[in-house]
Amino acid sequence: MRNRDTMTVWRAFLPDLLTACGLIAAPFILPSLGFAADTVNRILVLGLFGIGFDILFGFTGLLSFGQSAFFGTGGFVAAYLTINGIIPNVMLALVIGTIVGAATGVLVGLIALRRTGIYFAMITVAIAETFFFVENSPLAAYTGGENGLSGVPSPVFNLGFVTWRVGTGYSMYTFLAICFLVGMIIARRIIHSPVGAIFMAIRDNPIRARAVGHAVERYKLLAFTIAAAYAGLAGGLLGVLQGYMPPDAFTFDTSGELIMQTMIGGTGFLFGPLAGAAVWLYLRDFLQSGLGLGAAWKLVLGIIFVLLICFLRRGVIGGVIDLVGLARPRRSSAPTDEEPLPADAPPKKRPAPPPGPVLEVRGLSRRFGGLVANNDIDFTVEAGELRGVIGPNGAGKSTFFKMITCEMAPTAGTIRFQGRDITGWDVTDVCQIGLTKSYQVNQLFTKLTVRQNLAISALAAARGRFRLDVLRRATHVPGVTAQIAHTLALIGLTGRADVAVSDLAYGEKRRVEIGLALASEPTLLLLDEPLAGMSPQERAETVQLLRRIRVGRTLIVVEHDMDAIFGLAERITVLCEGRVLADGTPLEIQASKAVQDAYLGGEVVE
Repeated sequence: MRNRDTMTVWRAFLPDLLTACGLIAAPFILPSLGFAADTVNRILVLGLFGIGFDILFGFTGLLSFGQSAFFGTGGFVAAYLTINGIIPNVMLALVIGTIVGAATGVLVGLIALRRTGIYFAMITVAIAETFFFVENSPLAAYTGGENGLSGVPSPVFNLGFVTWRVGTGYSMYTFLAICFLVGMIIARRIIHSPVGAIFMAIRDNPIRARAVGHAVERYKLLAFTIAAAYAGLAGGLLGVLQGYMPPDAFTFDTSGELIMQTMIGGTGFLFGPLAGAAVWLYLRDFLQSGLGLGAAWKLVLGIIFVLLICFLRRGVIGGVIDLVGLARPRRSSAPTDEEPLPADAPPKKRPAPPPGPVLEVRGLSRRFGGLVANNDIDFTVEAGELRGVIGPNGAGKSTFFKMITCEMAPTAGTIRFQGRDITGWDVTDVCQIGLTKSYQVNQLFTKLTVRQNLAISALAAARGRFRLDVLRRATHVPGVTAQIAHTLALIGLTGRADVAVSDLAYGEKRRVEIGLALASEPTLLLLDEPLAGMSPQERAETVQLLRRIRVGRTLIVVEHDMDAIFGLAERITVLCEGRVLADGTPLEIQASKAVQDAYLGGEVVE
């Protein structure tokens, strides 16, 4: 066990060690490839700028065109403080610039994140342009306007036995390389933390991330703030590098170049922006000076960018990883020996519900204009019961389910869960207290593995709606590893745990869909047509799964497969035209003439 722990620690720090070795070697290798010393330093500044953007876009899926606002804000604040002697310590000024950049990110994020998609992107464009105008006009006395701020000093470090004054050349490179390494180490810790796992879940499927119990809007704001902090630090370092803070730090071109550099290098790798900046700056210098193209370099570089995106869709680093993957033999997806579970970390178990009703619905109605989807529904589920809900298409089953799980607010009526009125609550909040569901149409994190999918749900149960544990590894959250292993065994996918969900068969995806709901150990689990679209064999396997998960749990199942639901449920509720048509045992429902006429076509179900 000690050897295994040592190997785990070694693997965790190996990327940091390799990064340090690469940074040590770079100033000796890159000049021989045609890179100027100043270009190498700029690569580090832009790479650090891009780390934050990659966390925002590559890992969280939020495309911002306004990062120049934070880049310029952090840079000008740090430059102003040092030039005017307000903060003579350069490092302290850089820290303040970073904090101001992050605080600006919070304020901007609160506005921009009220919208999604193209609307979010356009808001960031408008905000960046606003910052550029403010810097050039109302605040020109502080920023220098079109002239910028000159005379930015370099840092001085008193190391006790020697004083290190950062100058030009290799001295400046060493300082910037240390800043980049620290920034990369922190970024890697963030990505491998529970917060990083949730960022990736939001990128893949924000609806499901919210439904399993995460406060998605808060995590989006956190990602936006982290990106702004990295931008603010990079802006300050640009001023230190040049001894001058240029006004074009605020321009839209700065944001656009950042996006293109990140895309060239590859999103979702953290090192992508560094590689992209190297390619971008090298080609810019080569096209301008080497080929003497002058201003036409932008046209040629634009064409090269289009070609790279078309033929290297995952960027330079993604292309290298794909080539290495082709060279390696494929790993078998057969079951492997699992790591022993910690004895002190059992799967999370919610307290058993007290005897009596777990769910009570009274007078529940939902109207869409003149259309009544549900009308005055009364519905009660006892602890430990498996309740079936059936009805023809258009009977209002899906709307009813959405109201119970608080994805949709009712027009009238109340919903009580374990004695608590949850009417009008948010879906995230009700999941946190033990009520969740699986979806009729799979809502999975398709770019993640099966294990990672289940981890997203287990982390919500273990950590709550929101927590700032950005430097703790996700695997170190108590009980999560054991809960994932328990759920994998329950849904029969232990041997497929590390396979991407996108590579699974349909029946396996349905099991993952159920597993996502199970991983939080809900008190009440709602399953929306778990057998939909399955082959006969997959249906049989899933019915057996339902029999397994039924033990010790309270379930509500909507299903069109009559044989399955009549064989599983203890009581069945029939909906028709938005109302409760009948409620009783399977035998009572089979014998009901009203059900036979309205739903089963007059035929008795055997």
